[in-house]
Amino acid sequence: MDILFVGDVVGSPGRDMIKEYLPKMKRRYRPHITIVNGENAAGGRGITEAIYKQFLEAGANAITLGNHAWDNKGIFEFIDDAKYMARPANFPEDTPGTGLVFIKMNTQEIAVINLQGRTFMPPLDCPFKKADELIAIAKKRTNIIFVDFHAEATSEKQAMGWYLDGKVTAVVGTHTHVQTADNRILPNGTAYMTDVGMTGPYDGILGMEREAVLHKFLTSLPARFEVPKSGRKQLSACLIIADDVSGKAKSIKPILINDDQPFLDE
Repeated sequence: MDILFVGDVVGSPGRDMIKEYLPKMKRRYRPHITIVNGENAAGGRGITEAIYKQFLEAGANAITLGNHAWDNKGIFEFIDDAKYMARPANFPEDTPGTGLVFIKMNTQEIAVINLQGRTFMPPLDCPFKKADELIAIAKKRTNIIFVDFHAEATSEKQAMGWYLDGKVTAVVGTHTHVQTADNRILPNGTAYMTDVGMTGPYDGILGMEREAVLHKFLTSLPARFEVPKSGRKQLSACLIIADDVSGKAKSIKPILINDDQPFLDE
């Protein structure tokens, strides 16, 4: 199974890149399953039902979230009906939504798990124990298990990768918005990448307007961060190829589209 994953979509610039390039990437790479992290898709904070549906219409099969999942309050009105969307699974019991979704494509099925880290992040239940719990459920249906670990600390992401090596097909990181160059297959067959990067403004700072971020660093005063409405854009993603039966990964390839690394139609 070939899995295409697109990193944190930030605001309207990120949504524009999804609309323009997701169909092109699907034609080129022909993934069986496409997953998009959409936790920053609505103005940089959260997701709306309309955006969720737009991603599905553009070709996504599943949507993952993160620490901004609840920033757009409208999510409470549709998350329980959004059967292709996973929020961090290690929120407390009775939190709306689910952290595990199954996507079926022809005769194959993939389990998509979303987890959130705890280092430098809001306190949640243990993501490692929650991973074990959900993997046991997923294994009853499929060996192909994809984990989006939304976390701040590189050490915690690496720890999760090693902890789940051989248990899942892939552990890929989101949240820090800068694509890392450490894509690899771990010894027991799990694809790993610390951060896939973000999809959105190319000339901002982590997807936000530079001026406000610089002001905060220079003055230590509060500043309101906004997503630039215009300017150059980028898309960050990765492509994972896995064995259909064992679920073990064969390769993981980073994808980066921007003005310095343009996407050339073949």
